[in-house]
Formats: sequence, structure tokens, C-alpha cells
Amino acid sequence: MSIDLLPTYFLSHGGGPWSFVEEPRRANYVNLERFLIELRPELRSPVRAVLIISGHWEERGFAISSSAKPGMVFDYSGFPEYLYHISYAAPGSPEIAERVRDLLAAGGVPARLDSERGYDHGTFSLMKVLAPGENVPIVQLSLDVGMDPALHLQVGRLLAPLRQEGVVIIGSGFSYHNFRGARPGVVSQQFDAWLQHVLVQAKPAERTKQLIRWEDAPYARDAHAREDHLIPLMVAVGAAEEEPGACVYHEKAFLQMITASSFRFGSPHTDATA
Repeated sequence: MSIDLLPTYFLSHGGGPWSFVEEPRRANYVNLERFLIELRPELRSPVRAVLIISGHWEERGFAISSSAKPGMVFDYSGFPEYLYHISYAAPGSPEIAERVRDLLAAGGVPARLDSERGYDHGTFSLMKVLAPGENVPIVQLSLDVGMDPALHLQVGRLLAPLRQEGVVIIGSGFSYHNFRGARPGVVSQQFDAWLQHVLVQAKPAERTKQLIRWEDAPYARDAHAREDHLIPLMVAVGAAEEEPGACVYHEKAFLQMITASSFRFGSPHTDATA
């Protein structure tokens, strides 16, 4: 199957199972939810599946979810009891999981299939809004626990052929992820400004260079004390390395205090702009 080149995304996925929460807590996510609803047309035909690299799945090496009917992973705490009994029943795709494994292996990056892995909230919190019909197949790819940005950029490059095969690649993390840190407003604003420059304004070669050295960014380790929510960005960029980036979601007061953003790399496919 050959189609126009689909874009890739780095999406800030909010907090916990937010897309299932009831009011009044749901009001904290109104801008994020509105953005995801507006993004829905970009997941219509010719999209046949989504590959998500979630900041909530780490392995030694890489693993790929391969179940046809993935379950749920309730990887959060402190929420009301009903949020541990929710379901998002979109199918998996063993076929695409095998394709992901083969693409990585061809580039010298071994990966294993994991038929037990369910959807974590880095996946279902977004997809509940993006595809509420639960009809878009989803495959998940883990991060490597070493969190090497260059390695994850390379993984993205190896997965780039999926973009001509109807698979949308989404890095699911957060542009700022240190909710216990001091001065989150200042830190998130300054780090976000660096992201905007590097991802939207810098030329591709410079963008890659800066991402590999992301720890040199202003307030880098204050914004990401641990980089699990940033590294999914590297895969999304690597898969569209020579293409322009655009900020598609930007909020200056997420949870009243945080600057948060999401990005697209490459152009929306023709169905989304018709």
C-alpha cells in the first residue's frame, strides 16, 4: 500500500486518565480536549492504524505490543476508584507489530513482540478523544530504558516507511514533566520557548543536533528531571527528519501554571485539508 506521506506527532497527553474523568475535574483539560477533537480529521482515511510511543512504557531494548485485543494498564495512582475500571477497546494489529519489528531489525535495532502489553494512559488518554469510536487499530512501541536521544531518533528513521503504509506515528509524552518542581511556570515557559525554536524554526540538521543535546537547553533538567516524557519526541522527529515542524497545540496555563505544547512534523494528508 502506498499513499501520501502521513505526518508524525509529538502530543502532550495530559495527566492520568483525564479523558475519562467527570466534572469538575474534567474542566482542567478543556483546551487539550478541544485540540484533540480538531485533530480527529487527520486520523481518517487513508490512516489504517496508529503507532504510539508512550512515555509510560520502558524496556531494556525495545518491545512492541502485538495483541489483537489489548487490555488496560492502570499506571497511575490517587484517582477515584471508577478510573481503575475504565476500558478503551480499540483493536491492536499483530500484522503491523510484526512490520515494526522487521523495520527495526533491518536497521540493526532488535525488538521483541509483547502479546501481553495493554494500553497505558499515555495511549488511551489521547485515543479516547482522537478516536472515540474505538475503531482505529493501535500498536505501541516502548522506549529503551537508556533514554538515548540519538538511538530514539534512529528508531524513528527506521520506522519512516510506515508513513507511506497508512500508519500515523505519535510520540506521546509531555513538553514539560516535573509537576513537583519549583517554579513550573517559569521553567515550562523557558523550556517551551526552546522547543518552539528547535522544532519549528531550526533547519532539520540543526534540529537533530539540538535534540541530541537537549540537556543543554534552558532549564532542561528542571523541565524533565527524568526524560521519559521527552524521548517519544525523538522518534516522531526521526521519522520525519527532513520535514518542517509546526506547533499544533499551545497552552500557557495548563493546570493554571504550566506552558504545554504539541507538535506535528510534515504536512497533514490531503483528506484533512480537503
